Amino acid sequence: MIGNDWDNILKLIWESEGFKKFLNIVNNEYKIKTIFPPKNYVFNALKLTPYSKVKVVIVGQDPYHGVGEAHGLSFSVQDGIKIPPSLKNIYKELNDDLGIQAPNSGNLTKWAEQGVLLLNAVLTVEKDKPASHKDLGWERLTDYIIKEINLKEEPVVFILWGKFAKEKKKYITNPIHYVIESAHPSPFSASYGFFGSRPFSKTNAFLESRDIEPIDWNLTK
Repeated sequence: MIGNDWDNILKLIWESEGFKKFLNIVNNEYKIKTIFPPKNYVFNALKLTPYSKVKVVIVGQDPYHGVGEAHGLSFSVQDGIKIPPSLKNIYKELNDDLGIQAPNSGNLTKWAEQGVLLLNAVLTVEKDKPASHKDLGWERLTDYIIKEINLKEEPVVFILWGKFAKEKKKYITNPIHYVIESAHPSPFSASYGFFGSRPFSKTNAFLESRDIEPIDWNLTK
């Protein structure tokens, strides 16, 4: 499915009859509707960030629902696509926090390749219909992923923005991990605790305190 250590971690899921039936439902959605991201990008977060490399988890809700936007990473859009409002606010906080200038692209692949798992709770969406796959069944897989990361013996930073992401906190019970919570970066809520939360410097300070290489958040290099 993935092509790295996630396949072993998620073997019970991949081989379960329930997941196979669910995947048939998803595949049928692709046949009869316009679904994002493109099918080969659905598991992009897991492909780019192997289990053994996970240092940070940023939980999103579901993929962007516009043409050409989603490519399997939470909050990220493909090169050449207009930067969405929530990501603009993430870039603003990044600048306020670490003095890093906002890039021209909304592609966060560089973060993923350094160990930032950009995981949406729901991995597909119907065109122009946000949250349309919310109750399709993806949450059972992504909850399981969070639980498996919780079992890691190396410390991980979980960044939970907004109510939806904070619901995952109940699966983060291992005291070696570090949870950063704030309001969502959406324009509707960013002024209520996201701005000024300094998640990027807090993440790196924690990683360095555990002798783990910090994340280079600069996307303009």
